[in-house]
Order: sequence, then C-alpha cells, then structure tokens
Amino acid sequence: MTPDQPSLLLVDDDVTFCAVMARALEHRGFSVKVAHDVASAKRLAATEPPEYALVDLKMPGDSGLTLVRHLHALDPETRIVMLTGFAGIATAVEAIKLGATHYLAKPVDADEVAAAFKRSDGDARVSIMTNPLTVERLEWEHIQRIFAQQQGNVSATARVLNMHRRTLQRKLAKSPPKNQE
Repeated sequence: MTPDQPSLLLVDDDVTFCAVMARALEHRGFSVKVAHDVASAKRLAATEPPEYALVDLKMPGDSGLTLVRHLHALDPETRIVMLTGFAGIATAVEAIKLGATHYLAKPVDADEVAAAFKRSDGDARVSIMTNPLTVERLEWEHIQRIFAQQQGNVSATARVLNMHRRTLQRKLAKSPPKNQE
C-alpha cells in the first residue's frame, strides 16, 4: 500500500466474496479495508473515514442502509456504492436518499464496482420497461419498502403488513421475482 492509493471500505457478510473483491479492487489501485458487519465497519470508518465504500444491503444485525447514513454523515464526499443480491426499487431509492452514489445488484465484478465509483451523473438512455411489474414483483417491492421504513425490523414490518412473522421471514429470504420484459 502506498499513501496515494484511495481508501476503500468493503462491507459484506460473505467472507469469500470479500476476499475475492478486496484482492481485485487492490489490483485496481485501492487500499482496501474489510468488515463483515455494520458495527465493525463503523469502528474502521471512525478511525479513518474512507474515500470509497462498497456496502452490502443485507447483513446480520443492522442493514447496510444504516451504514450508508453513518458513512455519509462522517464524510459527505465518500463515494458509496450499495450492493445487494436483493435489489428492489424501495431499497435503491432509500440508499440514494441516505447518501449512496450508486446501487448495484449482485453478481458484480470489480470493473463494475470501479466504474460505479466514477459515475456521478444519471443515464437518460437507461432502458424503460415495456411491461408493468408482475403481481409477485409488486408484492415483493411493497414488502421491501415497508421493511426499509421499519429500519429492517422484521416484527414491526410483520405488524404493519398484518402478516405472520414467519411468513414474512420466508418472503424476505427469497430473491426478487423476475419480471417479464
């Protein structure tokens, strides 16, 4: 590591993913620190706020959204990319509102992450869906929005949705339904 390398905080509970991504990002010129939960990431960021952060959404304990807010409060110039295997409109909007500069759905590679850190403008050429969302996808999006509003609290979300907690946990554990385009 050299002092001129930009600092990057990588936060994901998947240890293997972190090892592979950290190595790939180091090869792209970043000085990478790794954490596997929000509490550890907050401790690392407190000693030296990173210039860049790659934050997973869904981790044990607090969600990545909590960390995005914290990192943005420490340094509004930190370029934060939210990463998730559970991409949804509600979480993307909340991540951006809380300070993320970009949002990527897994699987991703280091080149996509590095490109996302560099992007500062939106893309007006992004494709627009021609078909409406399926009922299954609408339900999934609604659940994700309420879950985000309840700060990741499963019990509170189940109460708001008038749904049994175990049923909600099963629905939250599933990947988002594919939409027909």
